[in-house]
Amino acid sequence: MNASRRVALVAGETSGDLLAGLLLKGLKGRWPDLSAVGIGGAAMAKQGFEAWWSSDKLAVRGYVEVLRHYREIAGIRTQLRERLLQERPDAFIGVDAPDFNLDLESSLRSAGVKTVHFICPSIWAWRPERVEKIRRSADHVLCIFPFEPELLARHGIAATYVGHPIASVIPLVPDRLAARRALGIEGEGPVVAILPGSRRSEVQYLARRFFDAAVLMRSRRPGLRFVVPAVPALREVIEAHAQDAGLQDVLIVQGRSHEVLTACDVTLIASGTATLEAALFKRPMVIAYNMHWLSWIIMRRKQLQPWVGLPNILSSDFVVPELLQDAATPAALAEATLAWLDSPQRAAALEERFTQLHHLLQRDTARLATDAIEKVLAG
Repeated sequence: MNASRRVALVAGETSGDLLAGLLLKGLKGRWPDLSAVGIGGAAMAKQGFEAWWSSDKLAVRGYVEVLRHYREIAGIRTQLRERLLQERPDAFIGVDAPDFNLDLESSLRSAGVKTVHFICPSIWAWRPERVEKIRRSADHVLCIFPFEPELLARHGIAATYVGHPIASVIPLVPDRLAARRALGIEGEGPVVAILPGSRRSEVQYLARRFFDAAVLMRSRRPGLRFVVPAVPALREVIEAHAQDAGLQDVLIVQGRSHEVLTACDVTLIASGTATLEAALFKRPMVIAYNMHWLSWIIMRRKQLQPWVGLPNILSSDFVVPELLQDAATPAALAEATLAWLDSPQRAAALEERFTQLHHLLQRDTARLATDAIEKVLAG
């Protein structure tokens, strides 16, 4: 890759923006004059990324929710494709967001643009039919889990295990006391982190359930403290849900999810990438999810494994509770969360298991990904 190289990227939500930001840091570390354009967020902007659209535009989850925004999202993809075909970057890197990126990659690849997909879609968990679309769309797949390249190789798809970037950012031994001081959480006593998601639809379906559960927990343990990391755009919505639930003295901070996960003793958390982050912080958790009933029915029919949460999938076991859809009642959420505080031995065993997982996922992701991208461009 020379100094005049130009790449395009699309990251579709907060977690994808973070992953893309780490990837861009590695790319620019090797090639300082690299230019990058497309769809992204704040983490990518810090690396000099030129966002033609914000990643917030793509942060929609669930079949029904996507249908509501389909026209706008499809319009963005069409405009982006036309612009990229005119400008012809040296490579397009789709970061997660497979429903958006794979079709875009297929169009670009057929027109001669090199394509890389960063994060293998979870064909091992659900929607195995996607493997054919991946084969058509990506010259190379960058995998964050160690078992994925072999699985893709069976289908003739070139792939590289690069580790999970978050595993290199999160310390093996998080400093709980330092995080509590940074957040202004003083004194002794357990802290519960509440993470109702980074998408508006997630907050809509989960926040009130989580805060109702927190009220129940506090009625049983008056000394409990609650802290919530809120995506800036959703902070007011989250504050309103907490107020409506009658939850007093909850600390809601803007962003800072890593500090919150470091500071807590247990977390009540929406299923998604954040659950893996919580595992890498070695924190016990209760994973929950709730969505539009029709989206739920469709998703369940396509699910291949009994687990939904990433810590459970990677462990091939229910190492932490999952309370999904109708099972995610405030009473059940409260009971499962308090159970971790009542069983320190169980929590210690989980911490040891999560430490092993951390070592497995910790690789020099930026270098490995950059090496793979360079080979794609040279091919």
